[in-house]
Parts: sequence; C-alpha cells; structure tokens
Amino acid sequence: MSLKGRTIGIALTGSHCTIPEVLPVIEEMVAAGAIVTPIISHSVATTDTRFGRADDVRERLERITGTWAIDTIAKAEPVGPKRMFDCLAIAPCTGNTLSKLALGISDTPVTMAAKAQLRNGRPVVIGISTNDGLSGSARNIATLLCRKNVYFVPFGQDDPVGKPTSLVFRVSDLEKAIEEALDGRQMQPILVERWKR
Repeated sequence: MSLKGRTIGIALTGSHCTIPEVLPVIEEMVAAGAIVTPIISHSVATTDTRFGRADDVRERLERITGTWAIDTIAKAEPVGPKRMFDCLAIAPCTGNTLSKLALGISDTPVTMAAKAQLRNGRPVVIGISTNDGLSGSARNIATLLCRKNVYFVPFGQDDPVGKPTSLVFRVSDLEKAIEEALDGRQMQPILVERWKR
C-alpha cells in the first residue's frame, strides 16, 4: 500500500533523542505523497535539549509538512469531529504518554488527538521510546497491545546491558507500520532483536 493521498497525523512526545531520527522518515512520507500534520507535546514545544532547540524542531516539522503544528488540546479536539486523519502515529511515544493512553487520560495535545482518532474507530500507531519499557511501563504496553485500533511499530531493547529495561521502536519501520495499520494489521514481528541505533 502507498501512503499517497492519505492523511497522516504524526505526534511527537518528549523522547528528545529519538526525534532527530524520526524527522527524515516524515520527509520520506511527504515525498511519497502523504498529507502529514505534525502534533507536538508540551515538552517538544518548549524544551531545548542537547538534541535540538524546541523552536528548531517545530520549524523543521512545519517546513517539511507545510502545515502548522497542533500544539494545544483545543487544536487537537477537532481531530475526531473533522475526521482529520486516516491514521495517527505517536512516534516517539514516551512512557508518560503510554500510561495516559492506557488509562484514557487526554490532558495533552497528543493524548487528545489519540482519543479523538480512536472515537472514530481509526488507527493509532505507537512507536515507543521509554527507559522503563520492561519495568514501570510494561503493564501499559500490554494494555495497549490488547486495545482495538491501536498498533505498534516493532520495538526492542536498544541497550540491554547499559539500560536493561529500555525499549525503543525501530524508526525504519514507522512508515510500513502505518501502512499495515491502515489495512487493520499489526506489523510483525512486533518484538525485534537488539540493533545498533
């Protein structure tokens, strides 16, 4: 399946080290003809890190997509009523956002967009990036794996020795995972072997 002409929301949360890896994938999707709208969490919108300034990330996202970023709950609420997206991907998705999604909390632009997307029975794709994926966030991952219309980008341990509970999605699989979700399928294998970032 091609993403040409498909409306895709790409939501970024505060796994700041992963964002530079995701931006080129968004560029590829746009080049392939996808109509992409960026959604950013409060952390992405306001936090400067060693991986980039918040304003620079926003500027690059908006330049790539040609669309203003959704950065408030009020701007995210119409995602449902207007049926804005064929698919919404949250990548990277932090442990904090995972927990809110698992519990049905919608107090950020990203979680509101996900709630609005799911109310229409449309797919939400999660690219997890959290240091506690095999500890505190494990139950939330399990909860979401069982939830209808929620799909995961394949993920695995990025540093089993240095960070034994850390899980990160395979960024190169993001576009394919979206394509599969649009057809109602979970991309397999969902658990991948260790890889070098």
